[in-house]
Amino acid sequence: MEINSDSYVVFVAFITSFFAVFLSVGIVLGVPAIAAEFGMNNVIQNWITTLTALVIAIFTLPAGQISGKYGVKQSLIFGVSVYLLASIGACLSFSAELFLIFRILQGIGIAFSNVSAIAMVVQAVKPENRGKSLGFTVTGVYLAGSLSPVISGFLVYNFGWRSMFYFVIPFLILCIVLMILKIPQEWKTYEGSKIDATGYILYGIGISLFIYGITNLMNGFGAILLFIGLIMLIIFGYYELRIDSPAFNMNLFKNMKFTSSNIAALCSYLAIASITTILNYHFQYVRGWNAQMSGIMLIITPIIMAILAPNAGKLSDKIHPQKLAAIGMSIATVTLVILVFLDAQTPIYLIVIAMILQGIGMGLFTTPNTNAIMSSVPPNETPNASAAQSAMRTIGQTMSLGLLTLVFAWIMGSLKLSSAYANLIVQSSQLISLICTILCIIAIFASLVGIRSKDAFNN
Repeated sequence: MEINSDSYVVFVAFITSFFAVFLSVGIVLGVPAIAAEFGMNNVIQNWITTLTALVIAIFTLPAGQISGKYGVKQSLIFGVSVYLLASIGACLSFSAELFLIFRILQGIGIAFSNVSAIAMVVQAVKPENRGKSLGFTVTGVYLAGSLSPVISGFLVYNFGWRSMFYFVIPFLILCIVLMILKIPQEWKTYEGSKIDATGYILYGIGISLFIYGITNLMNGFGAILLFIGLIMLIIFGYYELRIDSPAFNMNLFKNMKFTSSNIAALCSYLAIASITTILNYHFQYVRGWNAQMSGIMLIITPIIMAILAPNAGKLSDKIHPQKLAAIGMSIATVTLVILVFLDAQTPIYLIVIAMILQGIGMGLFTTPNTNAIMSSVPPNETPNASAAQSAMRTIGQTMSLGLLTLVFAWIMGSLKLSSAYANLIVQSSQLISLICTILCIIAIFASLVGIRSKDAFNN
């Protein structure tokens, strides 16, 4: 049976989504080993994950305009290629500085991959099948989240942390080959536009200072950086409204469904992204488990997400996606309420219940929320919409990890994470969970705001 190019598009998007997340999740299990080898304290250790997320946030919006101008397939090939080379470099790193440089390059590759993969699916697949196809793409994200802890935990425990990076290499090569040989089409929506270099610079510096400032709020310098970053982001938004070929079309935010769904995405990822790290630290440092055992435990949430994502995608083609997103976020909120009381005496069964609820909640939220964002804009704006939803996800994740770094630094100072400071780790985790519970509640209301709006591309 002959496979059509649309099927290859969805398959490639599935694989690239899978491996964009695989290391993002798996690296958490390898962080203790990486930090021990390179002698990192708890602040630098947390930057192993935060740095890549920050770079993704910086390059996501530029990736939207660039992929629209030069073609989403070419941009996806570029992104996967950079990710591939950076993964090889990470394997060969012999110092903390060199390793972090390759983590930066990985972030650039993932940013282009995330934006281009979603945009390519939306452009290639008919609207009536869009939710289903996006569901399969999001399934790649959740399947990676479910398999990565087990695979990465096994690899780290038996072969060392570098084995995680070796594992992704052949799959990234497969994606590049399939795109070159099996997907003949190209999709360009901003072909006549100019590259907005000024906008890129304003956004990149602004978001960098803003995120870095959040992680250093304990001192006056961090607060100053956060304020300057916020001002630069406001200037970026004003500038983008006044030029003909903006890096990002700010007018899309006049669409209430687009705006409310993006706010919901930002708050949800800000609230949820640090849970994996919190639980991993709890298992390894508070309970004394090894990376392999922790990885097996962490499979619970993402495997439920992987099961629910495609079905939620189908439902969002028939039921208002923002209603489904609000229901999902409400369920996920219960998880964080449970984690507010997480300590060494918390029964394992209660942690399992919390992880199951998180899986159900995020499984019902993510695909409908993505469908709401992508369906709320005209076809020629899909790269921008893809960039927006990816930016909300990565900025939310980065801010969540930044919040984690800030709270741990506030409570633990510059101490190295270890079982000797289990009580301080518990205090840090509980405070983060309390803050994130409030953010989840905001995400619920944001999901509901745009339901009754009648926009040009949503009835």
